[in-house]
Amino acid sequence: MDLAACTDALRAKVGADSGLNAVLKFDCGADGVAVIDGKASPNTVDNTDRDADCTVAISLANLGALLTGELEPTTGFMMGKFKVSGDMSVALKLQRVV
Repeated sequence: MDLAACTDALRAKVGADSGLNAVLKFDCGADGVAVIDGKASPNTVDNTDRDADCTVAISLANLGALLTGELEPTTGFMMGKFKVSGDMSVALKLQRVV
C-alpha cells in the first residue's frame, strides 16, 4: 500500500469525527507523512507535515498492515513495529479509528 492509499484508508476510517480531539501524525520517514487533524471540524486527513500532539514513527509497510487489520495496534507497539512520541493518550484513542 502506498502513501496515497494509506491516506485514503485513514480518511475513510476517520470520517467526520474521529473522537481524537488532537492532531496525530504517522511519520513514515522518507515515504512521507499522513496527518489526522482531529481538531478540525470535520476532521481532515492529509499529507502535510506539521506539528502534532502525537507522532507515530512507522514504516509505510507497517502502516498499511495496521490499516488492513494485519497488524494489531497493541501488538505492533509491543513488538517495536512503531514508536509513539508526544501525547500517549492520543495514540490510545487511535485504536477506535484503525
